[in-house]
Amino acid sequence: MTDNQMIAVNARAVPWEERVSAQIGGSHFRKILLQHPQAGVEVKLLRYPAGFTMSWHTHGVAHGMYVLEGSLVTHAGTYGPGSFVWFPKGMVMQHGASETEDVVMLFINEGNFDIQFVEKPKSASHPPSAVS
Repeated sequence: MTDNQMIAVNARAVPWEERVSAQIGGSHFRKILLQHPQAGVEVKLLRYPAGFTMSWHTHGVAHGMYVLEGSLVTHAGTYGPGSFVWFPKGMVMQHGASETEDVVMLFINEGNFDIQFVEKPKSASHPPSAVS
């Protein structure tokens, strides 16, 4: 891919790839739509099954999630379809799906995506849901 090349992806034709990890706490699914290392960006569709929660973790790069279906449940609240949630580089976070439905998100990250699992922060609390 070159920097001046248009890309069009039929996301429905891309199969879901299962991502299994004991450290994550189960399986979630992704469809890679764009990987452009030179520009430092990745775009994916993510699907967390109902009840799935990503363990406490941090990333060395920032990333955002645009909720398409279901509700994204985070350490800071719950966000429904049409919500965009941005997580800055280095933030200690937790996120997943609600207990009753899958969540599907457009996931955008900068740079080389990594994950480091951490202990739950002592100051972490779970405020009331703020569905928007």
